[in-house]
Amino acid sequence: MPPLLTLVLFIWAWNAIESYILRPVESGIRYSMVWSLRYSSPTVPPVDAQPLKPGDPSAGFRVGNQVYLPDATGRSFLPQQVIQYVEDNVNRLGPYEPTPRTANAIWHRYVELKYLPRYMVVPIFMILFLIFLYFLGRLFTHGVGRWFVNAFDAFVSRLPVISNVYGSVKQVTDFVFSDRDIEFNRVVAVEYPRKGMWSIGFVTGNSMADIAAAANEPVLSVLMPTSPMPMTGFTITVRKSEAVDLDLTIDQAIQFVVSCGVVVPGNQQTGQSGRLQLNLPPTAPRAIEDDSE
Repeated sequence: MPPLLTLVLFIWAWNAIESYILRPVESGIRYSMVWSLRYSSPTVPPVDAQPLKPGDPSAGFRVGNQVYLPDATGRSFLPQQVIQYVEDNVNRLGPYEPTPRTANAIWHRYVELKYLPRYMVVPIFMILFLIFLYFLGRLFTHGVGRWFVNAFDAFVSRLPVISNVYGSVKQVTDFVFSDRDIEFNRVVAVEYPRKGMWSIGFVTGNSMADIAAAANEPVLSVLMPTSPMPMTGFTITVRKSEAVDLDLTIDQAIQFVVSCGVVVPGNQQTGQSGRLQLNLPPTAPRAIEDDSE
């Protein structure tokens, strides 16, 4: 499941980036190139045009060394090599692609095939997109960008309804993506939530001085992870004398929590089937009383 979920997550992220960023950018570039190419090519026979068929310019014409042919509608003309290139490569975009009929569609397909093939667009886009994200992050981390983010947060926090949704989303994203300098010192077991019930926790450091004064001994801050998601949990404060140090690494303890107690490290296993092997002396047989007397 982990690799499958990771793959699904990356596919979802790529589909979102392609739909909302790549395709609009690609369309804008394509429209700009089509406009530039069509502007440099005559769409109607000019005065100095030489008809391919004498007296019938609608069949095509020549201007210098360039031959122009009509599209399927006969209302616009394109260079002969453009039409030929599209007809020869139209199926590169997919099987059984229909040949464009109008001049505008032919120009778009020509630019897409010749100048914007997917095997070139996707790598170039990913490189530029990552570079853009890097400098955007640098901009919003320092200086004017940081001030803009703070001003935007303050503005949204004053909007009714929207502020509640935005605040919740911001808390989740800050928790997932921000750097957290939480270091676990060791793994301990404490009797929580009641006596006789043991829970595993991670010591994050010494707790508050007022609590230590009330307890008359040093106290520890312990993060109690929840199964099967150890990145969530709650913090408790216990007396140092009530915390039992376990011979476990942080990774072993996390595996124990994630597996809901199924994966027990070898040095902590108590025997087969998880039961203690007790060597008790055999009990003496009881004498059978004879009540016949």
